[in-house]
Amino acid sequence: REKIHERCKTICPPKDTFDRTLLHTHDKSRTDLEQVPKIFMKPDFALDDSLTFNSVLPWSHFNTAGGKGSRDAASSKLLQEKLSHYLDIVEVNIAHQISLRSEAFFHAMTSQHELQDYLKKTSQAVKMLRDKIAQIDKVMCEGSLHILRLALTRNNCVKVFNKLKLMATVHQTQPTVQVLLSTSEFVGALDLIATTQEVLQQELQGIHSFRHLGSQLCELEKLIDKMMIAEFSTYSHSDLNRPLEDDCQVLEECVINKVSQIEEIDTDLVVKLADQMRMLNFPQWFDLLKDIFSKFTIFLQRVKATLNIIHSVVLSVLDKNQRTRELEEISQQKNVAKDNSLDTEVAYLIHEGMFISDAFSEGELTSIAVDTTSQRNASPSSEPCSSDSVSEPECTTDSSSSKEQTSSSATPGGVDIMVSEDMKLTDLELGKLANNIQELLYNASDICHDRAVKFLTSRAKDGFLEKLNSTEFITLSRLMEAFILDTEQICGKKSMSLLGALQSQANKFVNRFHEERKTKLSLLLDNERWKQADVPAEFQDLVDCISDGKIALPEKKSGATEERKPAEVLIVEGQQYAVVGTVLLLIRIILEYCQCVDNIPSVTTDMLTRLSDLLKYFNSRSCQLVLGAGALQVVGLKTITTKNLALSSRCLQLIVHYIPVIRAHFEARLPPKQSNMLRHFDHITKDYHDHIAEISAKLVAIMDSLFDKLLSKYEVKAPVPSACFRNICKQMAKMHEAIFDLLPEEQTQMLFLRINASYKLHLKKQLSHLNVINDGGPQNGLVTADVAFYTGNLQALKGLKDLDLNMAEIWEQKR
Repeated sequence: REKIHERCKTICPPKDTFDRTLLHTHDKSRTDLEQVPKIFMKPDFALDDSLTFNSVLPWSHFNTAGGKGSRDAASSKLLQEKLSHYLDIVEVNIAHQISLRSEAFFHAMTSQHELQDYLKKTSQAVKMLRDKIAQIDKVMCEGSLHILRLALTRNNCVKVFNKLKLMATVHQTQPTVQVLLSTSEFVGALDLIATTQEVLQQELQGIHSFRHLGSQLCELEKLIDKMMIAEFSTYSHSDLNRPLEDDCQVLEECVINKVSQIEEIDTDLVVKLADQMRMLNFPQWFDLLKDIFSKFTIFLQRVKATLNIIHSVVLSVLDKNQRTRELEEISQQKNVAKDNSLDTEVAYLIHEGMFISDAFSEGELTSIAVDTTSQRNASPSSEPCSSDSVSEPECTTDSSSSKEQTSSSATPGGVDIMVSEDMKLTDLELGKLANNIQELLYNASDICHDRAVKFLTSRAKDGFLEKLNSTEFITLSRLMEAFILDTEQICGKKSMSLLGALQSQANKFVNRFHEERKTKLSLLLDNERWKQADVPAEFQDLVDCISDGKIALPEKKSGATEERKPAEVLIVEGQQYAVVGTVLLLIRIILEYCQCVDNIPSVTTDMLTRLSDLLKYFNSRSCQLVLGAGALQVVGLKTITTKNLALSSRCLQLIVHYIPVIRAHFEARLPPKQSNMLRHFDHITKDYHDHIAEISAKLVAIMDSLFDKLLSKYEVKAPVPSACFRNICKQMAKMHEAIFDLLPEEQTQMLFLRINASYKLHLKKQLSHLNVINDGGPQNGLVTADVAFYTGNLQALKGLKDLDLNMAEIWEQKR
């Protein structure tokens, strides 16, 4: 077309005159159009706009108030002529434009007629083609498509029929559950409810008639839960409360039977069982407690036996889950092999004339059937299922192909447990269940301990347990510890309530035990006259037993002890100890503390603290009475003699001798974390040694004051020996006589060495005062004679023969 247009322009070029005329005409029409106001040229020109209307028809030409005047008429006429002129200009321009394009217009009209002819021919060709296609469709396609539609309709009808049968079955769920519950078939009812809920959520989702069934089934589950709990509680209650032994009941009945057998209790006056129980003496109450503990033990064993059965079921299910997972892995491997053979099967079905859609449909239906080994029916009209039961797997639709699978697990009793696939607990949930079962056993143990604590505290209200003697409390403690150990072995957990109650009672017992012995020691010290006491044979046996490595009170030997006479001193590992009666009883009290620790290990720490307090009390109190001369007012002694001081020192030495033994005894029984408490014994040992040193210093001080008094009056003159030295020797002999039988020889020697040093100091001072020097003169001879007399008398005393007195230091050397 472009080539034709170019050729036409070449053949008929435009004339210049035409162009000039056309240009002149165009310019003139443009000038005329410019006279028309621009408002008429706007694309959005509309007279219904008030601004536009006022611009086109200004009201200023028509605003006469009274009526139309000549001026208004002229204005209106002028406006009308102006608008008519505008219209003429536009019409002339339109006519001019049409005239310029007349040829093109007529050419378009001609082309339109040709186009209509072409369209008519095309319409006839299309009609002919449609007729041919309709004939082809009727002859070749309509029959086959109708067959496909019938097959699809048939499949849909089958699905609807199966869905209706499923709805009918679901509709019967609630009556069926009621029937199952009437026979206590809780597992079957729960299984049916779970299956129905799954069907409602998957296959019957959105069915309006079943919109409330889900919530109703949930309420049924809650009801079944309550029924199962009630039935299990009834079973557990009847099982656990049956007689533990022949003609023997549980708990309160056991107490009632025991109380009713005591004739001294008037049950008419004492109504409450707890008050009646408090009237039992210790042997009666102890027998009752022993009986209760035995019943509790049997009760826990029965609970454990029941829970073990449940626990074994849980473990069996866990084992079954493991085996199921292994089987699933094997089945997955088989499914892979089966999928590989699918293509060959599809090709065969197409070859036999079946459609692919029918083949897949038939395959899905038959693959779910139980009998998959029978040969597939190639006819597309064959029934996909043959059972009328909706619960049969063959009748499930594509959306409900996930049917329930059950697995069985055998319990130790030989009963198979059917576990629904969807009702299975996970391994984590089963583990939690096993832990909960163990917690139930723990709770049963805690309840038994709590009941025992109530029984114990009920009897302890009047201070009965605190008044028990050591033997009775130890017997009670061992019984409770044995029960705690038995329950721990049964349940695998140590319950702390009864242990705490035992510890509380043990603390009260320790306090009373300590206060009694401290009071007894205080009374003994307040009545002690600090004179040497005879040692009964039983106390000698007691220390002999300690020497053999056994810290315990020896058993009393009737008859044999009475024949043996008391000894003057106590022999401990070959050494003689002269003691007062209070110390003998203190040794026995100390052994009672040690033996109590052996019998009640839980009070070791408290006993150590109390024993430390007792030893400190004896040390401080004896110091007050002897060194502090408190015995003068307490027991009425006239004076504190050297014999009293030496005897007190020897008693302290005896206690110090046993402190390492006591320490080792407690160290072997203390928990490692409490080992720092042994430092109390170190402090006590130091205090005792300080006290012994103070007594020795006191004995030296007594003689020191005597030397000061006598030697200050000494005069060097005849006769020899002088009266002063005779008196000194006499006092030294009395001192020796007072302490020699009480203190060991080495201690006596050390004491007299210290006394002799004091004597030399005072003599040297007096000689210096008298200006007597070692010059060989008469005074020197007199002093030498007196000193020789003193030395001879001192060395003549027992144990002082080899004592080195070294008297040469008394002389002032002459410069």
